[in-house]
Amino acid sequence: MVLHKRGNICLMNLTSIDQWFPLEQQRKYVSLLKGQVRVGLTRCRAEYFVRLWAYLLLKQQQELGKYSLRPLSELHLPKGFIPCTHREAYELFYGHKDSHRGSERAAGMMIDKLVDLGLIDKDFDGNTTCIRIRSPLPDLDHFPPSEEPIQLVPDAFNPRTDAIPAANFFVRLYLRNKPNPQRTATILRRWAQQYPTGMRVLRRSDNQHAAGFYVFYPVATESEKNFFLPPHKSFYLNSAAETDPMKIAVPGDHNCTSIFIRCWQIDSPYKQLINVCKLLDDGKKTLNRMLADFPNLCDIYALPLHPAQEQLASAAGFQKTTQHAQQSLSWMYMAVDQYLTLNFEQALSVLKFD
Repeated sequence: MVLHKRGNICLMNLTSIDQWFPLEQQRKYVSLLKGQVRVGLTRCRAEYFVRLWAYLLLKQQQELGKYSLRPLSELHLPKGFIPCTHREAYELFYGHKDSHRGSERAAGMMIDKLVDLGLIDKDFDGNTTCIRIRSPLPDLDHFPPSEEPIQLVPDAFNPRTDAIPAANFFVRLYLRNKPNPQRTATILRRWAQQYPTGMRVLRRSDNQHAAGFYVFYPVATESEKNFFLPPHKSFYLNSAAETDPMKIAVPGDHNCTSIFIRCWQIDSPYKQLINVCKLLDDGKKTLNRMLADFPNLCDIYALPLHPAQEQLASAAGFQKTTQHAQQSLSWMYMAVDQYLTLNFEQALSVLKFD
C-alpha cells in the first residue's frame, strides 16, 4: 500500500484507495445503494459516493492517529465535516482510471450532485471545502423498493402547494452561500398572482410533488432596456434586491414583445433527457396561451446562472447577446417562432444528463 508522510500524519495515495477499501467491498456498497429507491442515483454516482465515503473515513482516522495498515472491511459514518479539495476529489474519482476522464471542475460538479441527492453536505468558508457524509446505509432502509420509475407530468403551478418545494430546490442549486427560501417562495407566489399562465411545473405522478418548474414572465415595454444592459443589473430572484428591475406586462398589452424566463429548473435527481424535453415542450403550449394575451410576443430572453444551464440553452438554440464584462454571464436570446418549431429531443441528444 502506498502511504505518504506529512508531519506525523500518514495519508494514503488517492489513486490507491482501492487497496484501502477493496473493489469487492465497494461493489457491495454500490449494489446496496442501487437496491434502494433514490431517484437520480446512477451507478457512476454511487461509485463516486462510496469512494468519497471511504476516503473521508480513512482520512479522518489517519488525522486522528487511528490509521491502520489493514484495509477497511466496512464503512461507518465519519464525524462532522472533513476538508476535501476539488483536486482531491478529482484524483479520487478519476485518478484510478487508465486515462483521466474528468477535471477538477467536473469533480466539483459531481460533489454538487451528491449534495443534491442528499448523500453529503458541503461547506465552503471562502478558502476550504469541507464535506460531511449524510447517508450511511442503514438510513436507506427507510426508502421502500419501487419497480416502476417515477413519472413526471406537466401541470399548472399551484402557489399554495408548489412555492415552498420550488423555492427550496432553487436556493439549494443557486444560493448555497446565502439561502433564503422564504423570500424566494414569496416572490413566486406574487408572480403567480400577477400572471399564473406563465408558471408551470413538472409534477411527480405518485405524490404530486413539484420536481421542476419554470416562469415565463411577460415584460412591460419600459423594462425591455434591461435585456441590452449587463446581465447582473437584472438580478432579483437570486439576489437580495428589494426592487424588481423587471415590470410585468398586463394581459392585452399589444406593446409587449418580450418574455423573460425568470427561472427554469428541474431538481437534479430528475434531470434526465425525457424530463427536460417534457418541460421544454410544455413551454410551447404555454407560449401559445400567452400569445392569446400578448399577440405581439416575438422575443424570449434567458439568463443562465450555471454553466450546465448555459450549455442546455445553447443546445436548445438560444444565442448569447449582452455579456457581463467580468463574469461569465450572458443574456441569451431566441425568437418565439423558432422555439415553437424546435424538436428538443433531437436538439438535446448531444448532451449528457448523468
